[in-house]
Amino acid sequence: MGIGSGAGRWLKEAGPAGAVRIRSKMARAVELATVLGNDRVDQALGLAATAGRFADGDLLSILGHIADSKPAGEVVRADEAHSVQNGTIGWQALGR
Repeated sequence: MGIGSGAGRWLKEAGPAGAVRIRSKMARAVELATVLGNDRVDQALGLAATAGRFADGDLLSILGHIADSKPAGEVVRADEAHSVQNGTIGWQALGR
């Protein structure tokens, strides 16, 4: 839990969720924290705990996602101004 509060949350959630090899997964998290920094690994562990992700590759997967993602301030939310839909222009000819 020296990594941060996310690591503590992960440990508290992992046992009741039935996670196996908790000791080796936390040892791996400590190794990753040494290389990547406590903040990044702590954030990933907190996200893993929230999502109930305790499998072997989950921490690395979340760390990879964090590295590939934009900071929270740059994330575009789908709304009327920013949609992931192609639009309805293709439906114009329907019924003509």
